[in-house]
Amino acid sequence: MIRVPMRLSLQVHYAICGVFDLAYNGQGERVSIQMISQRQAIPTRYLEQIFQKLRKADLVTSKRGPGGGYELSRSAGEITLRQIVEAVEGSLSSAFQMAQGPGGGESVIHRPDFLWDTLAVQMAGALDSTTVEWMCVEAEKSEVPRSGGDGPMYFI
Repeated sequence: MIRVPMRLSLQVHYAICGVFDLAYNGQGERVSIQMISQRQAIPTRYLEQIFQKLRKADLVTSKRGPGGGYELSRSAGEITLRQIVEAVEGSLSSAFQMAQGPGGGESVIHRPDFLWDTLAVQMAGALDSTTVEWMCVEAEKSEVPRSGGDGPMYFI
């Protein structure tokens, strides 16, 4: 069997890493975008753009000012990888549609166009069955270290 790797966009990778960080290290507390950026080695400005998409999709909430940051909008068990992917890339069915070639909208009778919808459904099923909570459980099993918090607090 030949395996062809499916590649997700860098934005999707970063979105998954960012949401994972909120769930795993935030543990219900707000986390600054700078801390997520630092821990996940993602440029802060790029991560801010991604988190705006996640906020619009109601996967995260944010608060500005002292004590501000991002947190999950609902429990990690209710957020799936499909929701994250679609927040960043749009619907999976459109992601699997074949791009039009130089002939424009011409039908190509020898192309397996029947396949794309089936692949979208199968991928959606796999992503729907994978929650952020599952990722956190697997991270603990793999002994991924947790952060000690957002950094030092100074009281005057």
